[in-house]
Amino acid sequence: MTNVDPFGTLKQALWICGGQWAGKSTVSRLLARRHGITVYHYDFHDARAHQDRRIAHRVRNGSPAEDPDPDTVWVEPTPERMAADTIAGFPLRFEWALDDLRALVSGRPILAEGWGLRPELVAPLLDSPRRMIVLVPTDEFREHQLRVLPRAAAMAQRVSDPERAQRNRVARDRLVAEDAVRTAKGLGIRVLEIDGSRDAEVVADVVGEHFGLYLV
Repeated sequence: MTNVDPFGTLKQALWICGGQWAGKSTVSRLLARRHGITVYHYDFHDARAHQDRRIAHRVRNGSPAEDPDPDTVWVEPTPERMAADTIAGFPLRFEWALDDLRALVSGRPILAEGWGLRPELVAPLLDSPRRMIVLVPTDEFREHQLRVLPRAAAMAQRVSDPERAQRNRVARDRLVAEDAVRTAKGLGIRVLEIDGSRDAEVVADVVGEHFGLYLV
């Protein structure tokens, strides 16, 4: 289905992928205001609009319709197992995102952002690697966020061991981001490290310059 693009939206799209807490959504909103483009926020749609499809997929595969117990997701598995499961689930979730994107029509490029828009999944849609960039936070910047931003350290679900769950989540996110970086570099897609030394406006300048050919 990835070759179906009735309105040419996928062909003209710009893509921001990368690690959690790298500022992808913030940078995308800034670029939308500056250049009058539409942004597709993967995380928002994946967590909300795709829930019915997620349940249907679980039922078809013989799993319970209900979400799994939070402890089995965040406390019991190792970060390595969590990262592997997350990466293995991205292709299906990407297909759902593409369905959303195919329905969007704009005279300007659609900017799609989110950690599930993986380089290996997006690359076959690109006519140039300049249509994509990968943003990843440094470990030091992520630790800073955990210290100063309450929402960065909050667990959305109740678990038996919140500290272990948080450590697992942070380690999983790092592993998933590292995989995206390796893949992007192998595909010739630019990687931009976010270390907190530049504010969001400046990062948006850099990303906007990267996409400049398509934003004129």
